[in-house]
Amino acid sequence: MKLLITNDDGVFAPGIVELASALCRLGHECAVTAPDRERSSVGHSITLTRPLRLWKAAPGPYPPECAVFACDGTPSDCVVLGMEEIMPDPELVVSGINRGPNLGDDLTYSGTVSAAMEGVILGRGAIAFSLDCHESDQEQHYETASTVAGALIEFISSNPLPRGVLLNVNVPNVPLSLLRGIRVTRKGVRLYEGKVTRFTDPGGRTYYWVAGRPEDQLEEGSDVWAAANGYVSVTPVHMDMTHFPSIDTLTADGAEKINFK
Repeated sequence: MKLLITNDDGVFAPGIVELASALCRLGHECAVTAPDRERSSVGHSITLTRPLRLWKAAPGPYPPECAVFACDGTPSDCVVLGMEEIMPDPELVVSGINRGPNLGDDLTYSGTVSAAMEGVILGRGAIAFSLDCHESDQEQHYETASTVAGALIEFISSNPLPRGVLLNVNVPNVPLSLLRGIRVTRKGVRLYEGKVTRFTDPGGRTYYWVAGRPEDQLEEGSDVWAAANGYVSVTPVHMDMTHFPSIDTLTADGAEKINFK
């Protein structure tokens, strides 16, 4: 397949290098268009207030057959420019492998998932891959995630995604032999405790750090449950965020008859 690959961790992050290398070894035609620096948690932002630059990067750790380009914009910018300038007709936009999970409500913030969303908006199938690793982990098993990626892309080649749907995939940070399998899941609930912490600088001025500890609702069938139990979580996500039952409720309650006078 022709694959346009991007991420939000930067063009030389270990996850995207491992992903592109593994997919090239499987015979796919790969082009990388990724941010020139880390752009984590930028969501689906695109750059409208300044020019964007796109340049061919030194291949470095990538296989020689992989075209590698860096961009000084967001992950979504990279997909737009990649499809305009580098690979106009990719069969699939592949985002990742992200350093850290994108589970539950994380996907609304994630540059990794948003890059895949941009691919869907532009009429392509898309998958986002994340490795459920943490700062305290001694190893990051990107090779496990890249093996999963290769297998899922092979599956999609003969089982195309519905138009407007992407897959958000989270892989436990374990050796391949310890994976328990794959679960097709729904988006779970992940909230953050202590999201805002207040500090004081040496000049007595207040500043804030936004982070927090994830608190997951581990309901079976959700992505957070699957990842916590050693399964690869594969969540189909679609772009139509309309809550259809509320259309009937609001109409029946008279919302269309509100008097503005």
